[in-house]
Amino acid sequence: MKLKKVKIFCDGSCKYNPGPGGWAAILKYKNHHETISGFAEHTTNNIMELTAAIKALKKIKEKCEIEIFSDSKYVVFGITDWIKNWKIMGWKRKKNKTIKNVELWKKLDDLCSQHNVKWIWVKGHNGHPENEKCDAFAKKEIEKNI
Repeated sequence: MKLKKVKIFCDGSCKYNPGPGGWAAILKYKNHHETISGFAEHTTNNIMELTAAIKALKKIKEKCEIEIFSDSKYVVFGITDWIKNWKIMGWKRKKNKTIKNVELWKKLDDLCSQHNVKWIWVKGHNGHPENEKCDAFAKKEIEKNI
């Protein structure tokens, strides 16, 4: 069976760090697209970046081939590279140090395992249309809630 191809663009933002934060994602399938976004009262930029990807993946109800575009090296390298060692080491870093945001990483890993996911890093604030839109939506979430 041929899988549907979905593109996800996501971004997170935080006013101060920690502080109020927003996240946003755009999901595209063929000619259909949906924008989702949300707010957290006290959070970090990295939590908002992870949340954007998690919330977007939760919207997809069947196994798909997914390309996820993010300007967060923390998220892209974390899920494609660092996570392998974290799992081997029982979700710890070297010297038995706790991984920050471990519950979000576990959730993201679980959601990715349900699909064929390719992660693509894009340079932020560099004119990428969907990344710029996500950034604007995430910032709007902060402004309308503080």
